[in-house]
Amino acid sequence: MNETRKFALETALRERPLVAILRGITPGEIDGVFDALVAAGFKLIEIPLNSPRAWESIAAIAKRCPDDVVIGAGTVLDPEHAKRLADLDAPLLITPNTDPEVIRAGVEHGLAPMIGCMTPSEALAAAKAGATALKLFPAARLGTGYFKDINAILPKGLPVLAVGGIDQSNMSEWHAHGVAGFGFGSNLYKPGRSAEDVGRVAAELVKEWQRLSEVAHYAEQQEREADA
Repeated sequence: MNETRKFALETALRERPLVAILRGITPGEIDGVFDALVAAGFKLIEIPLNSPRAWESIAAIAKRCPDDVVIGAGTVLDPEHAKRLADLDAPLLITPNTDPEVIRAGVEHGLAPMIGCMTPSEALAAAKAGATALKLFPAARLGTGYFKDINAILPKGLPVLAVGGIDQSNMSEWHAHGVAGFGFGSNLYKPGRSAEDVGRVAAELVKEWQRLSEVAHYAEQQEREADA
């Protein structure tokens, strides 16, 4: 990962850790949907490898990806895919599971492994292997109480993104429990949804994230003033 992408990734994870998951997207759709997401303010965009001709779609947007946006592949199951992503300047390596070999391959090629996990053992194994972030899945089914329990034993500073059943209606609950960010799938994009509709939903999600961030910032400021 070059310095430009590294800075973009660090900024996105700190300021707008929202991942657009474009499962099922085709090369014919990718340009319009990608442009709509970027215009709405998304900085992290994933194309799952079980989408039709996924590598073609990744290559297409990699050629014109803005400097402040980071793209990559989801549903990465093969360590050999790490080099292919690195060659395309598509640093996100996102998995549905915890496979240390895949994580290490991503680290070796300078990628950002965002690793799917559910149990404490999986989460800690991913952290040990070098994960950049964890993807708690399926988040909505597990619930915020489960996240609170598992988060207590994770390394401090390792972002955990809630994925699976997350939409604008439950972002606030998860944010209040300390989740670092979110991944949005079918509520944001599903095959056949127009780029215009994707952009509209994306803008609403970004607006909600900004609102939650402002609320949290205000609460922290009030707490500091009270302690002063």
